[in-house]
Amino acid sequence: MEGVNRMRIRSASVAVLAGIVAASLALGACAPKKPPVARPLPPPPPPTTQEAPPPPPPAPVAERPVVAPPPIAEDPMMSRSVDELNRDSPMRVAYFGYDSAELSAEARAALDANAAILKKYPTWTVTVEGHCDERGTAEYNLALGERRAVAAQSYLVALGIPASRVKIVSYGKEFPFDPGHDDAAWTKNRRAHFVITGK
Repeated sequence: MEGVNRMRIRSASVAVLAGIVAASLALGACAPKKPPVARPLPPPPPPTTQEAPPPPPPAPVAERPVVAPPPIAEDPMMSRSVDELNRDSPMRVAYFGYDSAELSAEARAALDANAAILKKYPTWTVTVEGHCDERGTAEYNLALGERRAVAAQSYLVALGIPASRVKIVSYGKEFPFDPGHDDAAWTKNRRAHFVITGK
């Protein structure tokens, strides 16, 4: 009997305790909550008294040896006289078709080369001589020779050579390059011939 009483007392105690706990939880759920409080940060570490090691010195730069520029070779063209230049002229001849002052592809190539020379030697001046073959009257050939010289001059000016450096003259059929009287000779005589007149 006594054991049964003890059991009843224990059960009652447990029930009371459970009720107390439940009431506490209910009260805690209804109670206003406090905002969370931030925790204080730990203090910063004390400054170190040790100084940072100095940066390493820059690596030495090897000095480049001074190299003298190669000697400038003297241009043989500059030491020649105008007569010597014309005797072995660096200027090319522009040839024309029969009764024509039109520049062919070959004539333009010759004039391109002459323009390069005139740009290389900017103090040179030239005269373009217009020539014809022996066929036709003297008057006609003088006019045709002039048209050929003007065509060559205009082409050079279009390439950037000042017109003041390129004079023109027409000799018509008076000074043939080849004195023959056939097509081979006439082909050589229809030309714009370049003479260096000043340097």
